[in-house]
Amino acid sequence: MKFCKKYQEYMQGQDKKLPGLGFKKLKKMLKNCRSDLQSGNGIDGVHDSQTCPDHCPVCDGTFFPSLLKEMSAVVGCFNERAQKLLELHLASGFRKYIIWFKGKLQKNHGTLIQEGKDLVTYALINAIAIRKILKKYDKIHYSKQGQAFKSQAQSMHIEILQSPWLCELMAFHINLRESKIKSRKAPTLFEGCNLTFNDGKPSLTCELFDSVKVDIDLTCSICLDTVFDAVSLTCGHIFCYMCACSAAGVTIVDGLKVAESKAKCPLCREARVYEGAVHLDELNILLGRSCREYWEERLQSERVERLRQSKEHWENQCRAFMGV
Repeated sequence: MKFCKKYQEYMQGQDKKLPGLGFKKLKKMLKNCRSDLQSGNGIDGVHDSQTCPDHCPVCDGTFFPSLLKEMSAVVGCFNERAQKLLELHLASGFRKYIIWFKGKLQKNHGTLIQEGKDLVTYALINAIAIRKILKKYDKIHYSKQGQAFKSQAQSMHIEILQSPWLCELMAFHINLRESKIKSRKAPTLFEGCNLTFNDGKPSLTCELFDSVKVDIDLTCSICLDTVFDAVSLTCGHIFCYMCACSAAGVTIVDGLKVAESKAKCPLCREARVYEGAVHLDELNILLGRSCREYWEERLQSERVERLRQSKEHWENQCRAFMGV
């Protein structure tokens, strides 16, 4: 079965109408461009009979804007639903009851797992659809504009495989697999997902269908150690929370939300990446279980630093209040 048909059947088979790519519509745009290419026609005679320019006015004016809009809708839907799912899983006591009472999800683990599995499938099949349509664009245009657009999408934070919530779902899967729920023979989200160590350096790896592979390095590039109390900036790079605060020029008391807009990611040098940072709670649970000695050691050392910064912060506040 051709992927286009498979994709359409998948999207039509969803209980709830979810945002997706107009795969058939996008292919039609490219087909029209190819027809103009073969006939030697085009807008203002741009096409000749053999080649199509890198920046094609026949389809660029509709193809990339349509794809951009659809990718934004897909990643927005995925992030929102994954966030709600993981909030429910991590909620406790009265807060968990309130979330359940509002009807967001049923409170049994089977429902959580199935919801997570559906979300991962939704993310992956759309990632494959995007990859295939951009590859087709480059093939028709003899260009690398499709690959360039993919890089642009990453900088705009609409590349779904870079979503911090996909990382959280992977950690969620491993946490469930290694918990008591395993004894109940509950289904897992997806196969081939593991926390691996190479020379003591951890990473989340997942081999998925259609040759899609996700490999997330869990070493903080600032302290060069395993991320502790991990956060993901909006650019997708993961750091220790305290390291991220230091890079942003803020204290842990104030937090990343007060970072200046000009503060840049230490890796990609992109600005405005701190305010929307995501705390990776599921990943922190996983690393805390898998690296117990290291986690306890970092916990003790960071407590000392947090107390020092808190004391310094309140002393400054008192001085400012008293006008000293």
